[in-house]
Amino acid sequence: MDRGGSGQARALIAKAWQVRGKALQSPATDEATFGAIMARVEADLVRACGICEQVGATNELSVALGKLGHVALDLNDPNRARTLFKESVAVAREAEDPLRLAHALRHLGQVDRRMGRLESAGQRYEEALALYEDAGTAHPLDQANALRPAAALKQELGDFEAARLLWRRAAKLYAVAGVEEGVRECEAHLDEPTRRSVL
Repeated sequence: MDRGGSGQARALIAKAWQVRGKALQSPATDEATFGAIMARVEADLVRACGICEQVGATNELSVALGKLGHVALDLNDPNRARTLFKESVAVAREAEDPLRLAHALRHLGQVDRRMGRLESAGQRYEEALALYEDAGTAHPLDQANALRPAAALKQELGDFEAARLLWRRAAKLYAVAGVEEGVRECEAHLDEPTRRSVL
């Protein structure tokens, strides 16, 4: 693999993600300006994908495709987002990086759930959680962020006992990661697991 090319792709991805973050945090950004900014972000990510394909940087390609999926969601295009997340998963499988694959699966599961594909979402979450568990090297925050939507889905489907187990695990991992907001959310669901509507 061409290390210079993959480094260039990573720099483009980082730049695009920073620009997107600023746009999302700016309440003064009007719709037209936001659309123009997202078009530039998308262009940089597409360029990064092209570089990754040229140099065989599969991990970086999976990341760039996933970030393009997030941009599609920002622009309220879940169908395109799902296509991009599916591509990100396929590339991550090819790269044989279990943690990258788990991350890609989690995001695909989230867009499946948003689109009402609940069975598919559950399968994505289960595979992602198994990959994180098997790897044994995942960051606690990544695992917690995978447990959270899995718990929410179980709760939405009325499997409250399974949901409680997942909320407990997520709360512990958020605590380890120092994310107090995550701990509070999990504890709130544990306090009222049968009455809360989880979005």
